[in-house]
Amino acid sequence: MNREALSPSERTAWLRLARTPQVGPVTFAKLIARFGTASEALDALPDLARRGGRSTPLTSPSREEAEAELEATEEIGGKILMACEPDYPARLAEIDPPPPVISVMGPLNPNERTSCAIVGARNASAVGVRFARELAQGLADAGVIVVSGLARGIDGAAHNGSLNGGTIAVLAGGIDHIYPPEHAELHREIARRGLIVSESRLGMSPTARDFPRRNRLISGLSLGTVVVEAAMRSGSLITARLAAEQGREVMAVPGSPLDPRAKGSNRLIRDGAALVEGVDDVLDILGGLRRDAAEPSPPPYSPDPDLAGIADDDIDNIRERIADLLSPSPVSADELSRQTGAPAGLVMAALLELELAGRAEVAPGGQVRAAYPDPS
Repeated sequence: MNREALSPSERTAWLRLARTPQVGPVTFAKLIARFGTASEALDALPDLARRGGRSTPLTSPSREEAEAELEATEEIGGKILMACEPDYPARLAEIDPPPPVISVMGPLNPNERTSCAIVGARNASAVGVRFARELAQGLADAGVIVVSGLARGIDGAAHNGSLNGGTIAVLAGGIDHIYPPEHAELHREIARRGLIVSESRLGMSPTARDFPRRNRLISGLSLGTVVVEAAMRSGSLITARLAAEQGREVMAVPGSPLDPRAKGSNRLIRDGAALVEGVDDVLDILGGLRRDAAEPSPPPYSPDPDLAGIADDDIDNIRERIADLLSPSPVSADELSRQTGAPAGLVMAALLELELAGRAEVAPGGQVRAAYPDPS
């Protein structure tokens, strides 16, 4: 099944569905699997949430609001890409599941070349900053796009080093949100020569929960991730973990055991990450992993006939049994299927209603746990 551009009306519906409260990438995938299109899923949403036990209506952005976001993004020189469309980054489309919608700004096409992430400490040492800048420059000179998060320290050094050869900055806020303020000029240059990417809507300031989502995009866009200076509790280690979960290569630069900024990266090496001492190390690893970026991959969101044929009465009979089995500890859908004796598709359909009602949430790794209803 080849990637195809959506019609204007379906693009608007896709954006509205992706911007709906309670609809993250996993729930979005379930909705498309069951209803086939975003338009059909939007029509079904209010009833699904009500059936799941939501006490207040679940509302999606209006058609006018979605169209306004599309237009405003284009006015600043950006565009919004849907995960099923040809221009969506192929590497990012491979993760399970990819962000349904991303906003981008800049001329760089991530599908044309291999990408590698470089991430690390915000309060980096002078040696770490220099190493990251030189590593990024060497990779860019070799034709590799460097991906990072536009933060202070290692991120900024990686972008500066690769600016002439190709760099992608992934933001936690909207593509127009500049943080830190001292990177305003760097942001402008990347938008002019590289690519700015975000999962958040235009004009949005990030919250704490947006940064792990940002890190997931950094690793998802990249064939491998290099960590330069990371403390034991850092966002860079989250990026490394996500890269490993996505089947991507994890690399780390060794540091002094006396420097707390190197404890996390040294731990990665001890746990099996590839040790990196220079550009050639990274290129050798990427060369062994490189795949043809031009090779088309199937759309990440596709209808599932098994889910489409499930009757509402069957869901009614199983929904509350599943809700009673949920707790704050995550559990897999397969385990719920085993304990209830219900088919996997029926369990997924019931969980979808509970998620939209705010009574269940998807935990990291795709498992499910109980959640309190959203009072909004």
